[in-house]
Amino acid sequence: MKLFRRGVTIRDRGVSSPPRTAFTRREWELIQRHRTPEQVQRFLRSLPYNREKGGETQRSFREVIRHGEAHCLEGALAATVILEQHGYPPLVLSLDSQDNLDHVIFVFRRRGRWGSVARSRDAGLHGRRPVFRSLRDLAWSYFDPYVDFTGRLQGYQLVDLRTLTDYDWRFSPRNMWKAEKFLIDIPHRPMRSSDRRYRRLLRAYREFRRRHPDAPAVFYRGRERWM
Repeated sequence: MKLFRRGVTIRDRGVSSPPRTAFTRREWELIQRHRTPEQVQRFLRSLPYNREKGGETQRSFREVIRHGEAHCLEGALAATVILEQHGYPPLVLSLDSQDNLDHVIFVFRRRGRWGSVARSRDAGLHGRRPVFRSLRDLAWSYFDPYVDFTGRLQGYQLVDLRTLTDYDWRFSPRNMWKAEKFLIDIPHRPMRSSDRRYRRLLRAYREFRRRHPDAPAVFYRGRERWM
């Protein structure tokens, strides 16, 4: 499998993950209970969304488990640590939005098709079933439900977190600002969409919110591919 790191192609030579002794008993028991992307998706959905009421956070896997809540990057890091213990490469996909409210998802491949695991406050931005032929197709599955009052996807990029060799994104008690900056700064592949399509989606979202101020936005096509 070829991956991309700051525009340079690298080749996956296998998963290098921490040993069992690196984890607390609570962490290891959780890892053993969640062996598949589907199980990890259900676990993330069970966590309260971290709305950062006490200030901005970017927690590692260990801090997510300790606090029992997660937002999108925190959820992606937690999914990565859990699933790499079951043989999945630590890969995330960064989705770049015009309003700088980006999204990060854990991605995996099964029988040659791509899927994802994710946490979001928006119903349409959680994981996807492994049915996508390419990462491009997977990224585009997020375009329609990403449109809200300000959001519009404009790029994506695959990141192998093993490239952050000098940074403890698994266990550190500190905020993961370096990981966040890395994902923001890495060059993204453009997603070129028509203004007509965007305006149609924006109108539909505004009308839905006018009628249903607090309901999950689940009126999109393709929901059968959601995790």
